[in-house]
Amino acid sequence: MVPNTPKKIITSLLVVSLLTFFQVSSFSQITVYQYRHVPDDKVEEFVKRETTYWSKVAEKAVKDKSMTFWALLEKVGGYDLPNSSNFLFINTFPDIDKTNEIFTNVESIAGVKMSEMETYSMSTTTSQFFLHDVGWAQDAKADPAKDFNYVVMIYHDSEYGDSLIGLENKYWLPFVKKAMDNNQTPMMAWGNARVLAPAGDNIKFTTVSYDLYKTLHEALMPVWDTKTVFPNKGLDMINKLELTRRGVSIYRIVKVVAAPG
Repeated sequence: MVPNTPKKIITSLLVVSLLTFFQVSSFSQITVYQYRHVPDDKVEEFVKRETTYWSKVAEKAVKDKSMTFWALLEKVGGYDLPNSSNFLFINTFPDIDKTNEIFTNVESIAGVKMSEMETYSMSTTTSQFFLHDVGWAQDAKADPAKDFNYVVMIYHDSEYGDSLIGLENKYWLPFVKKAMDNNQTPMMAWGNARVLAPAGDNIKFTTVSYDLYKTLHEALMPVWDTKTVFPNKGLDMINKLELTRRGVSIYRIVKVVAAPG
């Protein structure tokens, strides 16, 4: 358990960090995380269909500006493997109410019949979340096509999710950006998002942050330069807002379709 934080401190944190949060969160895009379980004997065909056919649908949607990001991630390791998700889709939409138009005429876009491209029959959706992406930083030298291969998803639980996001963007974002640019960390990019829905006692995270790496070894054991000076003041405030130990999962980035820029 995290030590209780005095009400005055919490109030100050809310005021300071919410100001920071609302300065960077005016962008109205919504991101959907969809977790899927695919049986071992269906994985190869599932990945083939998604990367061959559905990525074409995503490319068309990005070109039409009805989608800005599509990604397929495969979990590395895990627990209770037969009953948990092993793939994660991340889709970002500029207008969440106009997603149906993306899935019109998909057969003509993909060049095959639906029976040859559908993946729902070989997978189970275990959960789906709506999020708002807020912070982002990447190494100035990063080449996403070569350097973004693994992502460490970090799940944070806090009663003050907006404040936690604000503090991360105030203290951690500029720090990690500088550290990446100065080769003090193997991390190639970092971002965060707040959960919009679902929410409640049975949902164990209210914000998500994600670290991107070139290799699995670096994702598992990121070694920082010993001379690195961390923003401990900000990290202490962030830690005090978290209710439980963070959840962590590692994913291999299978394929990404993204709008330029």
